[in-house]
Amino acid sequence: MPREPRVSAKADKGGGALRVGARLADLEVSRAWLVDPFAGREGPGEIVVHDGEIAGVTWLTGAAAKGVDASGIVVAPGFTDLHAHLREPGFEDAETVATGLAAAAHGGFTRLCAMANTSPAIDGAAVVGLVRAAAATSGSPVALEIVGAVSAGRKGETLAALGEMADAGVVGFSDDGAPVKGPVLLAHALRYAGMLGLPIVEHAEETALTAGAEAHEGLVASVLGLRGWPAAAEASVVARDLAILADVVADVPGARLHLTHLSTAGALDLVRRAKAAGLPVTCDVTPHHLALADEWIAGARRWAWEALDDAGAARDPWTDAAIVAGPYDASLRVNPPLRDPVDAAAVRAALRDGTADAVATDHAPHTLVDKEVEFGLASNGISGIETALGVLLAAVDAGELSLVDAVAALTSGPARVLGGWSGRPATGGLSAGEPADLVVFDRSASWIVTAATLRSKGKNTPLAGRTLSGRVLLTVAGGRVAFADVD
Repeated sequence: MPREPRVSAKADKGGGALRVGARLADLEVSRAWLVDPFAGREGPGEIVVHDGEIAGVTWLTGAAAKGVDASGIVVAPGFTDLHAHLREPGFEDAETVATGLAAAAHGGFTRLCAMANTSPAIDGAAVVGLVRAAAATSGSPVALEIVGAVSAGRKGETLAALGEMADAGVVGFSDDGAPVKGPVLLAHALRYAGMLGLPIVEHAEETALTAGAEAHEGLVASVLGLRGWPAAAEASVVARDLAILADVVADVPGARLHLTHLSTAGALDLVRRAKAAGLPVTCDVTPHHLALADEWIAGARRWAWEALDDAGAARDPWTDAAIVAGPYDASLRVNPPLRDPVDAAAVRAALRDGTADAVATDHAPHTLVDKEVEFGLASNGISGIETALGVLLAAVDAGELSLVDAVAALTSGPARVLGGWSGRPATGGLSAGEPADLVVFDRSASWIVTAATLRSKGKNTPLAGRTLSGRVLLTVAGGRVAFADVD
């Protein structure tokens, strides 16, 4: 009889309990489903970690693999998040570096990039140092990368100290929360950052079109009386940025552009064509833009793929009897806004065909004070780093993504992007002899999203009360246990 799947984490010498982040990891995972997008391989296997290093990986075949499939325990490389807001310094009531890293580990993430819209903004080496010190003090083994601001104070007037921050080790520059203000500043930023070998990470929003906007411009906004946020506000900035990039790269071959949290079919098609033309552009999409649609604001609670008819058109949630909750849930207010189901389908298609390089969470924790207000006054953002895996697995279960594509979007995809940003090779995967950087999760186990189950200080998620599959059992970052929920 084949042995049952087993996950065990050995305790400290002397029989002490496993302490998160306190030591190098020792563990054995037997008869599990291994997914390694770096090697382009998945299948039954076993893995052993000793003293924080992967001591052995065995891919099972024949009789030894009988009964092992992808519906149970899965082992994958640790996830990388290209876009997260840790709020420190300045907004520690919403999140701190320590709580953000704890939330990341709970979600299976072993590396994340913190964005610059703090107070003060991360616009110089001194603030970079503050954030690094907070990470060191946290004791978390989750690797923290920092994205510095493009402009001083993120005011969009003059360039920040890009060279100084590059020397301090940032991996890119972004005024996220807002676009780079004006084409001239963007061109200068692309040139300077390109000479430093680092990218500009752009939030694509034409603010002249979104002033006062509350929800995606469409049926839902019209019925609910919300001011519309047009898709053109995203696509127009993407088109402008790509045109500027094409001009700059002719003089500065190292110039690179990364477009973050794209949400519309038009913007993604522009990126698709730019990549085909050879422009050095990458992009990411978020879990909420691929799985949720604007109809949730009206009270629908079905996944975005369930809101399409057989012809691929969006169903009317009112005539389709999809409204099951009250409208105007402020946890759904996000920038860019949730789009219609057709745009969400385009996001998933962009992941499948490689137009979108990665899934990034855009983890944006907020306090209750900033969220429990009138919909149009609520702060933009979803606390999403802990629910990302569950959302992607829902897409896998629905046949919208393969398991290996979903895992790749969280691992090898962002690693390649980050490698391009930092100049480091896109290393990773489940290889013997390497420091362990992995996540173990159980697809057959579910968990309920509640304030108590979230490690983040930000409880602002529209998934509250929802049951998600794929409970994370263990996260090991750099050979150290970052999160453990095993015997």
